[in-house]
Amino acid sequence: MNTNGRSLLIIFLVIQCVAILSVAKEFDFFYFVQQWPASYCDSRRGCCYPKTGKPAEDFSIHGLWPNYVDGTYPSNCDSSNPFDDSKVSNLESVLEKEWPTLACPSGDGLKFWRHEWEKHGTCAESIFDESGYFEAALSLKKKANLLHALANAGIKPADGKFHTMGQIKDAITKAVGYAPFIECNVDSKGNHQVYQVYQCVDASGSKFIECPVMPHGRPCGNKIELPSFSSASSRDEL
Repeated sequence: MNTNGRSLLIIFLVIQCVAILSVAKEFDFFYFVQQWPASYCDSRRGCCYPKTGKPAEDFSIHGLWPNYVDGTYPSNCDSSNPFDDSKVSNLESVLEKEWPTLACPSGDGLKFWRHEWEKHGTCAESIFDESGYFEAALSLKKKANLLHALANAGIKPADGKFHTMGQIKDAITKAVGYAPFIECNVDSKGNHQVYQVYQCVDASGSKFIECPVMPHGRPCGNKIELPSFSSASSRDEL
C-alpha cells in the first residue's frame, strides 16, 4: 500500500473511532424519577388535580432522564422530533394514572408528557422511539413498586407518621437492590417531606443499577413524612 493509501486508511479509521465514541457517549445512564404527589401539592406553588380527577396516593412518574457520569445531562436533543400524542394514544389511560400532571391550571397531561419527551426523551432516540420511552418508564415504575417496598418495611404513606431517612432508603434498597437518592421539601410547619425518589437505570433503560453519581436535590432532615392529600394545598379546577 502506498503512502497516500495508508493516509486515507488512517483517516477513515480515525473517523470511525470518533463516530463510535460519539454514539457511546450519547449518555451514560438514566435517572428514573418518581414524586410523592401530596408533597408536590404541599409546596409554595400548590397544585391542581388533573382533569381526570384526584390522583391516587401513590408515587407518580416525573421522568426518565438521560445523564452523564460527570453529573451533567443532555437536553432538547432533536427539535425535528416533537411530541406526537397520537403515538401514545394507546397508553393515555395508563399515563393519566401513573404519570399525572399536577400543574395549574388543571390539564390532561399532554403538556407534561410533551415536555418530558422533548427535553429528555429525544436524547435517548438511539434506544427508544416516543412510545418506547413512555413504555420504559411505566415498566420501571412497576418494577420499583415503591409503595410495596415501603409497606414491606412497615411504612405506610399518608398515615401522619414520621420516619427516618435511613428507614425509607433501606426499604427501597432492600426491594430494588440499589440505594435511591431521596429529595425532600419542607411544609409550612417546617416538616420535611419525601418529594422525589431518584433511581439509576442502565443505558438500555431497563435495569436498575448503582448510581454512578447522585443528583443535587434538596436534602432531608432526620425525620420525614409522606403526607396525605388532605394535608396538602390543592385546588380542583376541573
